[in-house]
Formats: sequence, structure tokens, C-alpha cells
Amino acid sequence: MKKFLAVLMTATVGMAMAGCSGAPAATTAAPAATTTAAPAATTAAPAGDALIKVGIINNDPNESGYRTANDKDMKATFTKENGYEAQFAYSLKNDEQIAAAKKFITDEVDYLLISAADVSGWDSVLQDAKTAGIKVILFDRTIDADPSLYEASIVSDMRKEGDTAMAWLEKQNLPEYKIIHIQGVMGSAAQKGRSGALDDKAKEKGWKIITQQTAEWNAEKAQQIVQAVIDKGEKFNVIYAENDDMAKGAVAALDKANITHGVGGDVIVMGYDCNAWALKELLAKKWNYDGQCNPFQASYIDKIIKDFAAGKAPEQKTIIMDEKGFDATTITQEDVDKYGI
Repeated sequence: MKKFLAVLMTATVGMAMAGCSGAPAATTAAPAATTTAAPAATTAAPAGDALIKVGIINNDPNESGYRTANDKDMKATFTKENGYEAQFAYSLKNDEQIAAAKKFITDEVDYLLISAADVSGWDSVLQDAKTAGIKVILFDRTIDADPSLYEASIVSDMRKEGDTAMAWLEKQNLPEYKIIHIQGVMGSAAQKGRSGALDDKAKEKGWKIITQQTAEWNAEKAQQIVQAVIDKGEKFNVIYAENDDMAKGAVAALDKANITHGVGGDVIVMGYDCNAWALKELLAKKWNYDGQCNPFQASYIDKIIKDFAAGKAPEQKTIIMDEKGFDATTITQEDVDKYGI
């Protein structure tokens, strides 16, 4: 397939590139990449065309509701019916993801699709892919690498997500801010963006961060963090969790201690990802805020790849997913039905 694309690209003169989150982090080696046939896609491949080989590197599908939806979206799109031979590799560890990328390069895939566990450490393997004539497309998360090493990125702006949440929190006009900050996997784009927004706003406004710890997207670890603060007798009035599962774990600790939360409660609860069950907690006014992280990038990637096959350059180097934040005082059942994942 790469040879076919190379000939096609040579014949097209002047073409140029336009320039989530949680369960526990994986503790064992990532499963070997396997070729997986997903459900039939919406667009059939032209008869007689060779399948486009894609290696898809993602985080653990069990990481969160967001990741489950993201993986399902990818598998529904990159099917044989839609013209693809797809292999999937999963890990929450950067070194295991990079090892999977090296294997896909050896397998001579046509495209590498990557949702990186960590923003750093990718330059060398991406250079290897480029040398081998393999095109790289990032999805979900950004990385710190030379943009010339990848063709396009379809990602969430995690810092914007965090800034949106902080703007909402500031508008609550609390007499004082005493915040428990529960972080995702350290070094991930989601953690860095969402943590950075709080760090900057707390410094600017003089908010007090009671504790700041990673629960690695895990509800039980989040519950333990909050329980430890309660046991020490420290006062707090905001829980800022970087995904819905960790917010759920935090709330479990509050409920155990009979601490009220949500609209009119003693503690503001904030999460991310817009799982349908989390938005229902907002609707019931048990939580206060949930930030959206859009998991549906597959159709954008499919279009970019099909455009390349047709000799067309992508219109944009970077596509930022459209996302918003939801407030418990204004959310509707329609919002839950439309945006819940």
C-alpha cells in the first residue's frame, strides 16, 4: 500500500501539509498489538483497492468512560469494510507505547495513529517512521515533538479545558478557596493542561491547595486521597478531579464522612469527560461542574487518510475538538442525552 501511495503522491505536484483519562495505570506489559476487525463502517472502500494498513496506539480502553468511547469510535471506523487493515496496541506507559510503534514500523504499516501516554520521548521513533515512509497522525493528545514528524493532529486542548473550568470556579465567588486537587497520570497532556490551569489560577488568586496528588485516573485512589484529608481534620470546600472516575471516588469519601456536596452543599465537586452517569450527577445537583473531553476523532482521521489517498493535503495541520463545560444549575436532560458518553 505504501508503494501505491508513494507513486500517487509523486504524481500529485505541489501537494503540501497545511500547517480523556480513569482506571489504574497499567502495571504489566501492554498486550501485543493485534489485528482487529471492528463493526462495519459507514463508508465502504472502493472495490479492488488494497487495504490501508494502520497501527493504532492508544491508552487502556478500561482507563475511563472517555477512553472506552474513544476506542469504540476507532474500531468502528478502521475496518476492512472501510478499507483498512488495523492493528491496535494499548498501554498507559510511554515506553510500552513506543515499543508498539517500533513494531508497527517493522510491520510496514502505512499510518501510525497515536494517543500518547506522555507528551515527551517520541522524537526518535517518529523520525524512524518518517524515514520508513510511514505517516503519523496524532489523536486525542498532543506531544512535544517537531511538527514535521507528524502529518496532522486531531486533539483536545487540555489547557483550554482547564482554563474553562477555572473561569467557572472563579465565578462561584467563594469566601475562600481550599481545594483538593486530584491529578491524572503525571506527564499526560490531560494532566499537564488541567493541572497547569489550576496552578496558575491558584497562584494568581491566592487560592489554597490543601493537597495535590495523582490518583492515576483511578476512583479508589481518589477516595483514599480525600479520606486522608478528612482524617487529618483539614477543611476544604472544592474537589477538583481531572476525570469523572476520580471525582466519583472523591464523592464516595465525602458520603462516608457525611459531608454534603453539589449545589447548596459544603463542597464543590468538579470532574471531566462528560460520562453520561457523571452528567446525571450534575442534573441531580450532586456535582457542580463537568468539563467535556470529546472522544470522537476517528471520522476526522479517516477523512485525512482518504484525502491523502486521493492526492489531497489536509486542510488543517491541527484540528481542535469542540468542547464545553457544564454547570449543575443550567444543565438539562437534553444536554445529558446529547453530550453524555
